[in-house]
Amino acid sequence: MQLWLLLALFFGLVLAGCGSTPPSPESVVRAWSQELNDGDNQGAAKLFAPGAKIVQAGTTIRLDTQAQAVAWNAALPCSGTIVSIKTKGDTTTATFVLGDRRERKCDGPGERATAIVRVNEGKIVLWHQTSAAPAPVGPAV
Repeated sequence: MQLWLLLALFFGLVLAGCGSTPPSPESVVRAWSQELNDGDNQGAAKLFAPGAKIVQAGTTIRLDTQAQAVAWNAALPCSGTIVSIKTKGDTTTATFVLGDRRERKCDGPGERATAIVRVNEGKIVLWHQTSAAPAPVGPAV
């Protein structure tokens, strides 16, 4: 009986010493998209690290507080369905098809938008919207 108790205690200590790993960058981006699509701006904001950088339409801002992250997520005009997602290291590039949000009409429904999202320790530290339009194909000039 004592042997079983010692083994249980040993394995309990071993497992307690194992830290959990943060979620993958892809899973963080998918979670953010789902929170946004569900209209949960608070939940979406919780996925951003303090000081996260937002690059959108030629402007860069920092989300230093939770309130700023909530406000930024709430101001996004569209929801988005992920149609492509690729991850390399801590950076995920996701392409979305835009749609209406629960509380407002989207200004570009059906259009595509792409964001490069960098994640550190399970939190978004960079969200950078890029052009979703395909690059022109043709001879180099």
